Amino acid sequence: MSRLRTRTRPPVALALPALLAVAFLLMPLIGILVRTPWGDLGEHLGSPGVVEALKLSLLVSLWALGLSLVLGVPLAWLLARVEFKGKALVRSLVLLPMVLPPTVGGVALLLGFGRRGLLGPWLEDSFGITLPFHTSGAVVAATFVAMPFLVISLEGALGGLKQSYEETAASLGASPVRVFFTVTLPMVAPGLVAGAALTWARALGEFGATITFAGNLPGTTQTLPLQVYLLLQDQPEAATSVSLLLLAIAMAVLIALRGRWTGTPIDRGAVTTPRTAPEEAPAPAPAPAPASEPDEGPDAAGAAPARSAQTGHWPLHATVTGFNRLTLAAEPGTTIAVVGENGAGKTTLLRALLGLTPRAHADLRLGDADVTALPPHKRQVAWVPQDGALFPHLSALANTAYGLRARSVPRADARREAQAWLDRLGVGHLAQRRPSQLSGGQAQRVALARALAARPRLLLLDEPLAALDQTTRAHVRHTLRTHLAGFGGVCLIVTHDPVEAVSLADRVLVLADGRALQDAPPAEVSRHPRSPWVARMLGRNAWPGTASADGLALAAGGRLVVAEALPEGDQALAIIAPEAVSVHRDRPGGSPRNVWRGTVREITAVGSRLRVLIASPDAPDLVAEITPDAAAELGLADGAEVWTSVKATEVTLVRL
Repeated sequence: MSRLRTRTRPPVALALPALLAVAFLLMPLIGILVRTPWGDLGEHLGSPGVVEALKLSLLVSLWALGLSLVLGVPLAWLLARVEFKGKALVRSLVLLPMVLPPTVGGVALLLGFGRRGLLGPWLEDSFGITLPFHTSGAVVAATFVAMPFLVISLEGALGGLKQSYEETAASLGASPVRVFFTVTLPMVAPGLVAGAALTWARALGEFGATITFAGNLPGTTQTLPLQVYLLLQDQPEAATSVSLLLLAIAMAVLIALRGRWTGTPIDRGAVTTPRTAPEEAPAPAPAPAPASEPDEGPDAAGAAPARSAQTGHWPLHATVTGFNRLTLAAEPGTTIAVVGENGAGKTTLLRALLGLTPRAHADLRLGDADVTALPPHKRQVAWVPQDGALFPHLSALANTAYGLRARSVPRADARREAQAWLDRLGVGHLAQRRPSQLSGGQAQRVALARALAARPRLLLLDEPLAALDQTTRAHVRHTLRTHLAGFGGVCLIVTHDPVEAVSLADRVLVLADGRALQDAPPAEVSRHPRSPWVARMLGRNAWPGTASADGLALAAGGRLVVAEALPEGDQALAIIAPEAVSVHRDRPGGSPRNVWRGTVREITAVGSRLRVLIASPDAPDLVAEITPDAAAELGLADGAEVWTSVKATEVTLVRL
């Protein structure tokens, strides 16, 4: 069903001045069209002087465009990507030719590059270059006034491009120059093309700076706008015809750009904005692979990745300072799940290990190599960011092979190994699709395959399975676990899923405010979580408090009776399993020593059981887990008044 657009009726006080503005801009153009001698148009445009001036204008404008690309593209990148003192001044210098009167610009060029200028004598004595009254002077003048259009357009496009694409490319082993030419430029192509078109059009129409700096010499510096100026004195009708030609060129450029001169990076359905197509089931795997399959050499299409990708052992040792303050040490083959609430420093930790953030610094050793001083592309640390950051201009296969190609693996071998990884993750049949043709889950699997194929020594995964449905997540989790079992390095995986933490990780690192709150095996973290957030993630009630003689004085108010008390004054976390909470319609009798009155706030289904959130004025919110039959028997519904009870023996205290 089509959506109806609501028409906004503009107020007369705004509509009338706007119409007058349009008429003001349109009237000169209509004047040219009306006054053009259409019958003599061909004769005027075909005259020798006009043809010669047109050829010279094209030569000068194309040279100006080339110089603008060589000088302006790096300048735009610098302004968009690098913070430095005086940046505002540099940007003002870029904009200055756009607001400076053209004749003043010509005078400035004379004083800078003329024969009596600052650099003119040196250029003439050292290189024999004289710019004024020479075609090269016209090129310099056109470049001076036109290059800002390219810089501003491209800087806007670069500013709109998420840096996660470039950072991910660097983590895959691509040098900054390779990243610029294979990722950055293709993704800002619309802004670059728009800026180049405007630059060329502006150079083609340059007049004031050219005549002031380079003069008006036929065949040397007399471009088409200067020809119009001369024709106006003796042949106004011919000047109108030539003006029409320049007007047509300018309008053609603007119509072709369709208003895109500010430049926007391409977004062909990147991972962050996938199509809404339903998630496809994984394609049938070639054959169930044993745990050692990643170490087998490829001897046929679809075979496992090469053994060379997995040889070697790289224990991890990192000391992180800054926002994150912790020390990490892990043996080869270790997988560490990094958990914590939002803002705990999980992503900052990964970025510090990559060397991508000033917020934290990591002294990092991988095996026997100290990679602290190395740039990201030389660390052999692969990263899957939260949004996947698939390069939208490359196919799934080319994305996956990117890291291998960056490490100089021959194209055929890189594509073969990339296809094998795609097959293992169930998306091999999508190898030729672009990210815009993938669902969110499919794109996430391609991003994971790309990182695994890059032959890293340290693997960093930032919620890599978050976009997958339950069935696909189980399949990918199994494949990832199989690979990690034979991985010679260390893997850190940020997750909010307790199943991932337990099934994939050998250790769970709990972060809070950038510090390690707990670093222990999953079973230990499950039994004795030291963070309320982790306890709740694991589905348990977690109440912080201070130990007292008869139990725990809760930080949120109230008191909890426990079977085994801690020394008085110790800070502790009370862990209560939801299934240990009893729910009653009337106040219970008998042995429970912790009884509270409350109100049902929410009922949700978890598998074959129900989770009931109960708020109480006498205790923190409490989650109980009961069967649907028990809920029906109690007549539970939102807003129902209930009583809850917890036995003292069901409370576990964890000293903080």
